[in-house]
Amino acid sequence: MSNFEEFHFDFYQSNYTIDDQEEGYNSYGSNENLCGSRNQTGEQPPAGAFAPSEMYLSSPSYTGQILQPTYSPDTLSHLSYADGFDEEPPLLEELGINFEHIWQKTLTVLNPMKPADGSIMNETDLTGPMVFCLALGATLLLAGKVHFGYVYGMSAIGCLAMHALLNLMSVAGVSHGCVASVLGYCLLPMVILSSSAVVFSLQGILGTLLALFIIGWCSLSASKIFTSALAMEGQQLLVAYPCALLYGLFALLTVF
Repeated sequence: MSNFEEFHFDFYQSNYTIDDQEEGYNSYGSNENLCGSRNQTGEQPPAGAFAPSEMYLSSPSYTGQILQPTYSPDTLSHLSYADGFDEEPPLLEELGINFEHIWQKTLTVLNPMKPADGSIMNETDLTGPMVFCLALGATLLLAGKVHFGYVYGMSAIGCLAMHALLNLMSVAGVSHGCVASVLGYCLLPMVILSSSAVVFSLQGILGTLLALFIIGWCSLSASKIFTSALAMEGQQLLVAYPCALLYGLFALLTVF
C-alpha cells in the first residue's frame, strides 16, 4: 500500500498552489480593468492580447463603399455592340431587296409610256430578274419545252453584249448588275407570251403577230429605262435595236 500511495502522490504532484490561483485571479482583474480603460480611451489592445467580447461589440462598424463592378474597354465595346442590334436595318434591306422598288420597276415595264425613274432603275436589283427567268422557264416547261439552259445561257450572253455596247454609247458607263437588272425586268412581257403558249399554239399568224408585239414591248421598255438611267437622250432607237434582237431569241424559243 505504501508503494501505491507514493505512486499516487507522485502522479498528482504539482507546483500549482492556491496562492498562485489567487494571484492569477488578481492579475486577470487588473488586465480587465486595463482593457476597459483602453476601450474608453479608444486604444486597441496589442496583437495576441486577450480582449473581451464586449470590446468587439462596441467597436465602430465598417463604413466603406460597396464594391462596384468595373468594365474594361473590351466589355464596353461588347455592350455597345449588343445595343447596336436594335439600330440595324432589316435583313431584306441589307440584302438589297426592296419590294417597293421592285413594284415600281414592274409597273414601268408594264407601261412603256410611263417615264422611268433613273435613280431607281440604276440599282443592281436581281430579285425580279431571277423570278422572271424562273417564271419563263416554268411556263415553257408547262408547254412541254425544257429550255432552262437556253434561257440562262442567252440571258448571260445578252447581258455581256449589252454591257459592252452601252459602255461604248454612254459617257458615264454602266455596271453588269444594272444591265442584268433592266434586261431581266423587261423579260416580263415574254413571260406573258410563254403563258399564252400553254393555252394555244403560237405557230400561226396570230402567234406571229403576238410575238412581234411582245418583242417590241420588251425592247421599248428596256431602251426607255437605259436612256433614262444613263442620260442617253435621243439614243432610244439605237438601244432598242439590239434589245429587240435579244428578245427575239426568247420569242423563237417560245413560239417554236
